[in-house]
Formats: sequence, structure tokens, C-alpha cells
Amino acid sequence: MHSNAELALAKTKFTPFWLDNPEKPDDEPKLKHDIETELLIVGGGFTGLWAAVQAKENTPEKVVTLIEANSIAIGASGRPGAILSTSLVHGMTNAERLFKSEMAQLEQFGKQNLDAIRDTIEKYNIDCDVEWTGELTVAVGKNGVADIQSEYKLYREFGHDAELLDAQTIQQEIHSPLFKGGLWSKKRSGIINPAKLAWGLKQLALKLGVNIYEHTPMEESKKIPNGIKVTTPSAVIHASKVLLATNAFTKYKPKISKRVAAIRDRIVMTEPLTEQQLKALGWKNRQGIYDTRTQLNYMRLTKDNRVLFGGRLGYFFDNNTDPSYDKTASPYVKLVNTLYATLPALDGIKISHAWSGPIALTTRMAMHYQYFHDSKMIYVGGYSGFGVTASRFAAQVALAILNEEDHPAKNLSITHKLPAWIPPEPFRWIGAKITMYALDTCDKKRGWRIPWLKMVDAMGFPLKP
Repeated sequence: MHSNAELALAKTKFTPFWLDNPEKPDDEPKLKHDIETELLIVGGGFTGLWAAVQAKENTPEKVVTLIEANSIAIGASGRPGAILSTSLVHGMTNAERLFKSEMAQLEQFGKQNLDAIRDTIEKYNIDCDVEWTGELTVAVGKNGVADIQSEYKLYREFGHDAELLDAQTIQQEIHSPLFKGGLWSKKRSGIINPAKLAWGLKQLALKLGVNIYEHTPMEESKKIPNGIKVTTPSAVIHASKVLLATNAFTKYKPKISKRVAAIRDRIVMTEPLTEQQLKALGWKNRQGIYDTRTQLNYMRLTKDNRVLFGGRLGYFFDNNTDPSYDKTASPYVKLVNTLYATLPALDGIKISHAWSGPIALTTRMAMHYQYFHDSKMIYVGGYSGFGVTASRFAAQVALAILNEEDHPAKNLSITHKLPAWIPPEPFRWIGAKITMYALDTCDKKRGWRIPWLKMVDAMGFPLKP
């Protein structure tokens, strides 16, 4: 006999909801002839697109070329929950843990970055279903209440318009028997359709004069006297400077993958809610939501009132970024059960889409830069959440580094310090499997999971045993 969760997944499409859209623009042709360019951007996700747009806005006459191995936004940029935040480094608590002396600067940059994203959307009239509704962290259990109270102090210290909600007032925002409090950051945050934003940035880049070639993977790079020679399957590119905007897709650069693990984050999307279901949910302010569980979950509404619910992590051997297992129902059953327990008003609702996406996990859960070919080629990546917004800032700083221009962020730790080394296979896979299991069962069973998670936390990964 099948459970409600299994029945809900019976007719699910195992593909990202955001990308399953008839409005998806046609792909650009692949590169078939040798070219020269001043700036080559490798990767057509948010980092690459933001870099392309900013490069042309800054210097319209510059020859800028972007190549993408598949289709624009097919990787992490077309798959996230897409809750917008000012955070550049995976939240306030993580920033305090790693960059306490630089928090004031990071907060200032984060606010400026979010404002610039909003300005770009409005200036160029990008249709991306954006809603500036704020972000809400919800407390699950007594430990969760302590977590949000501590984080509230940071929000207030750094000038955020934040409100602390108790057990009664959180139920006025969203009805859940699990939520015992909340922290609502009301400005410079919200929700967005990530694929439509990426496609809008693609069209903007083309309008500004960026040369875009899809289905054009980089196979090899080599330093030459006047720059970098990049080889693709059908052509050679001579570039003065190169930006690797590849995030979790790092297998062709072992130096990157030594510090980046491609963790899978799983998401389910419900069918559109009825008016009765929406009313029963009580989610009238439509915030993007994160909870405080050890195995974190997040949720949001879409323009047509579906509920996106995500957060069950997975890792596949050798940084596999396209596992066939995640295109079946099995890995999503527990996530659907968690959805039903969290939001009982939706118990039994059907799941229209389910998918996973690669997170470029590092030991500091924040962007970093790596340098190649005498710094004529640089990599930026390592987003572990909030990459939709942080990627614009990362691209801005990367361009300043490549152009040897002044930028106040060039002195920050995220720019010139690396995250810790991550063990190679098979130790990476074994460690990831044990950690994922410990995260999934810690809240109920504790035991050996506590010292294990404390050990992983001591290695640099910010886990909360």
C-alpha cells in the first residue's frame, strides 16, 4: 500500500519547475569558428550573466564573449528556491562565525548589491515574477527560538528592518504546528523566478552586445603570450582575460574541486493551491521562509500559488552533478512527508515537479576566488545558498580583479583567502554519507550524531548539532 507521499509523486515531473516553461528563449548557436575576445566568461549561470552585463555596462566598447556548456541557466541558476537576501556569505550567523571583523563591510556591500539587482530589474523591465516580501526564519523547537533570538540581535546591530515574532504571532504569518517563533527581515529581500531572471539577463546581455554561444564547453585552457587560449569542441578562443563562472561544475579543474564539493539540494513543487488551501495556510505576506532544523528546510510561494519546499541534501560519488537517482521518486518521499508535517493544510496535495540542484559547498559556505595563468584567469564560486544575489557581487569583484581596478572588496578575506581543503574520494563520499545521515536523524535520535557533527563543524562546515 502506498503512502500519501508516494501517491503525491505518482505523476511528478522530475525536472526543475522553473525550466519547464514554454517561454524559455531559444538557445544561441554553438561556437564553430575561432575568435578573439577581450573577456571570455565560461559559464552561463548567474555569475556569468551578471559578469557579462556589468562588463558591458562599465565598458560598452569591450569585446565580451560568454560560452555555456549546455543551455543558459541549466545548472544551479535554474534550480534554486530563489529567496532573495542581502547576505553574501550564507547568512548573518555564518558571517559572524567566519568574518566577524569584516561584517560591517559585508553588510554594506550586501545591501548595495541587492539594491543594484532591484535597479537592474526595474531599469531594464526584466519580467521575473519578483516580490519584495521579505525573508522569514522560523524557529522549530526551543533550540530554534534561541537561534532566532541570537540572530535578531545581529540583524538589529547591522541596521536591518527586522521583527521578532513569538509563538502566537508567527501563526499569524503562516500556520504550522512546528513553528514556535520567527524572525522577519522585511526589506531588501523577497522571492523571484530564477529562470526568468536568468533568461532576462541573457536577453539584456545580448542587447548590450555580448557574444553568447551555448552548447560550447571549455575543454582546455593554456597561457599564451597575449592572454589565454581556450579550446572548445569546434573552435579556439584567444582571450585577454577569462572568468570561470562554473561554481559546482569543477571537474576539469582539480585545483578547484579540491575545495568545492557538489552537494545536491532537493526540492518539491506542489500543484497550485486552491483558495481554500491558501486561506488555511495563512501565508498572506508571502515571505520566503527558512527554518532552524539541523536538516534545514525552506519554502516559498510562486506567482501561481504553488508551494516550493526544499532542503534534503545528498552527495554522489566524484562530484556527480547529474545523478539519475534524483530523477526518480525515491529521494523525495521523505521531503514530501516533511512538507505535510510542516504544513498540515497541504497534507495529500500532489507534487507537480521534483528536482535537485548542485550546491558548490566549501568549508566556509561562501564564495571564494582561485587564480590561474598569472591571474589572467580567475574562478569565483562556492555559493551555498543566496547565490541568486551573491553572484552579482562576486562577478563585480571578479571583474575588478581581472581589470586590475580598485575595489574595496578586494581586501576582504573572501577575495584573497581560500576555504579549507576537502578530502578526496572515496573519503569525501564516505564522510558526506555519514554526515547527511547524521543531519537527517540528529533532531530525533541525537547519540553519536552529536560528536560527529561537532567534528565536521570543527573542520569548518557550520553545522548545528
